[in-house]
Amino acid sequence: MQVAALDEFGGPEVITPRMLPVPQIADDEILLKVWTAGVGVWDALRRQGMLVPEGASFPLVPGTDAAGTVAAVGGKVTGLTVGDVVYVSDSMVPKGGFYAEYAATNAQYVAKLPAGVPVEHAGAMPTDALTALSGLDALALPAGAWLLIFGASGGQGHLAVQLAKRQNLNVIAVASGTEGVALVTRLGADVSLDGHGDLDDVLARIREVTPNGVDGLLAMAGGPTLDRLAEAVRDGGALAYPNGVQPQPSERPGMTTQAYDGESNPGQLRRLNELIEAGPFQVHVAEKFPLGRAAEAHRRLQTSYPGKLLLTVR
Repeated sequence: MQVAALDEFGGPEVITPRMLPVPQIADDEILLKVWTAGVGVWDALRRQGMLVPEGASFPLVPGTDAAGTVAAVGGKVTGLTVGDVVYVSDSMVPKGGFYAEYAATNAQYVAKLPAGVPVEHAGAMPTDALTALSGLDALALPAGAWLLIFGASGGQGHLAVQLAKRQNLNVIAVASGTEGVALVTRLGADVSLDGHGDLDDVLARIREVTPNGVDGLLAMAGGPTLDRLAEAVRDGGALAYPNGVQPQPSERPGMTTQAYDGESNPGQLRRLNELIEAGPFQVHVAEKFPLGRAAEAHRRLQTSYPGKLLLTVR
């Protein structure tokens, strides 16, 4: 099968096309025929020698999320059959990730693709959507609360906007540039602001909408802009951010700060599907790359863009 793999850790140039055998599956695994695979910052970290699954070896195939069809099913797997259209988020893939025509993955990380998500974009969704959902869980805001999302037009952020609206939250989305503002507005944000603009004006607009401050802040990025936006969180409010955000957000009195990890398990996948199916859902793909141009996709990771990058395999 065709894959994009590396024989050493390093920059994007270490990812090269080659042929490898189709992996054999265990009783609790499925074989996925990959149609599309997401390209995320965690893939770049793995390429650099971090977040490498235990038991993995060179040639190392990156990729933690994908969508496609079930090609084979292990003897102990239930609820999935050959031919099902599914998506998967699996960071523990010692037999090789999803930058490949086929990949073996534990069935607990697999879910049938919900209606409304086109399979040609679905590979960009799983890990980012589950990370966004875990962030909302960490904040645990009641319906009607005001949520500020920083990095709202990014891969995780634009999905968080939609999931938050399905939980009946009021969303203030701070996005990147005019293109990012247009995206989050289209996705249903109640207030859309440009994080590249004057931060005094941004904070003034937030205070105009929420004089007592926002109830929670979901931070998909770090830095000085985030520290300023944290001023908009009310006393007793909370800030949540996924592990890996750098620099880590500053703490301040009166505001709870919590780091979290995205979770992929049957319960979270079920909840995610229920939220997605509650209305129109968009996975915004900034750019697609064929599998043979995975190195180019990793170079694009180092730039700014709305939404997510995607490898097309089928």
